[in-house]
Amino acid sequence: MTDDDTSTSPPRSWLDRLGKVLLGEPQDREQLIALLRDAEGRNLLDADALAMIEGVLAVSELRVRDIMVPRSQMVVVPHDARPEEFLPLVIESAHSRFPVVGESRDEVVGILLAKDLLAYFAEGGKNTFKVHDVLRPAVFIPESKRLNVLLKEFRDSRNHIAMVVDEYGGVAGLVTIEDVLEQIVGEIEDEHDVDDETFIIKHSDTNYTVQALMPVEEFNREFGTDFSHEEFDTIGGVLTHHHGRLPKRGETITLAHLRFKVLRADSRRLHLLQVMVRTPADSTTPSTSSSA
Repeated sequence: MTDDDTSTSPPRSWLDRLGKVLLGEPQDREQLIALLRDAEGRNLLDADALAMIEGVLAVSELRVRDIMVPRSQMVVVPHDARPEEFLPLVIESAHSRFPVVGESRDEVVGILLAKDLLAYFAEGGKNTFKVHDVLRPAVFIPESKRLNVLLKEFRDSRNHIAMVVDEYGGVAGLVTIEDVLEQIVGEIEDEHDVDDETFIIKHSDTNYTVQALMPVEEFNREFGTDFSHEEFDTIGGVLTHHHGRLPKRGETITLAHLRFKVLRADSRRLHLLQVMVRTPADSTTPSTSSSA
């Protein structure tokens, strides 16, 4: 046995760990994020790239229940309804996919794609159109499923929506591929979104889309309201105050001659609102409700 063999050098694994500490290599997720943020602070990584990387890391930790649209806020189509009965709902919500339900929301019989309604218009609204003829099969997933697993399933199946069920088999809500992707890339804008500099889109004389961050003074000038700009900075703050809490997507409230509906919100603040102008004769005291 040589002298080298009798040396008491530390185990290789210990040396590796010591080397990683000295080199500043991250040992866990928190250290990795701190390292990435430091890189962004030194302009080695731009802010958008950092946000996306953090989103990817977060997706592996989140579950479906954390981002799903709750059952009470789902926009659904009754299986026995005629197109003329649910078309206003389809147009108002501006969604592209709708769960079709039977006697209750636990009985989801399929998914209706808004584009499949083109056949109804092509036929001039004839009674031959039946919802059951164009239904797509519904996919059911547990609310405990991890988002990174769900995203892979969405990609593999080319499916864009899934019904979420609880441990008892009841429908707890729904989730879309856009909901998952927004956890990575941030809010995905569409044709209904409002430019950051304009705050408002006018669809008609009675229908507007408004950013919740729109200053109260500017909102008052646009809609002829007198909400306090001393007490509130934004119209989203006004709505939160009157709800008594942060309202969720789909919830509505009537204030003065306006009906507000929350189009987008997260756990921290409101993002996008629908504002419907009501006639003075219809205006009543403030009322709130949740979207069915």
